[in-house]
Amino acid sequence: MARFSVKPLRWEPYLPPVDVAVATAAQLAAMQVTPSGIKISPYVRTLAHDPQSYIARTQLYNHIMYAKEGLAQHDRELVALVTSLINGCVYCASVHARKYISLTDRGDIVQELYVHGIGGTFDTRIKALIDFCYHLAVSPVKIDEKSGESLKNHGFTCSEIVDVIKTVAIFSMANRLMHTLGHARSAQDRA
Repeated sequence: MARFSVKPLRWEPYLPPVDVAVATAAQLAAMQVTPSGIKISPYVRTLAHDPQSYIARTQLYNHIMYAKEGLAQHDRELVALVTSLINGCVYCASVHARKYISLTDRGDIVQELYVHGIGGTFDTRIKALIDFCYHLAVSPVKIDEKSGESLKNHGFTCSEIVDVIKTVAIFSMANRLMHTLGHARSAQDRA
């Protein structure tokens, strides 16, 4: 089992992924709808066993994570990172830590999260975002109309708070898919 790291990890499925050489037309078409638009990973090939649900999931993911309006891209990446850390998904945490750093050059925030977790020392805006993500990921039924007040007090609009909620929700689902379909390994580990 891999540990939390900013370094790239390898994800290995428990089920054999779809073999591109013998994939159905529907599976091949589905695999073209990737988040990056360029890589057909083992995760994508595993989800492609059910091409219709893979396409629906990926279109929703792309809409939430790459929307031009609303929450800033770097905040979406931080929410994805924090949610993945809370859910114990080291693979997603690694991917989104690197994306967050590339957008913000704030490796210090990622380091603080990896060393001290969500209880680390952060500026008040980031702390409000982390705390909201934590409560939403751990106990969504306890969220109420007052839950977003701290975010509003730190300048987040209602639209941006909805984007935070959608990002936590899609990553809570994505993390669970990653956990139940396979596991992460250090890129240096052998099978």
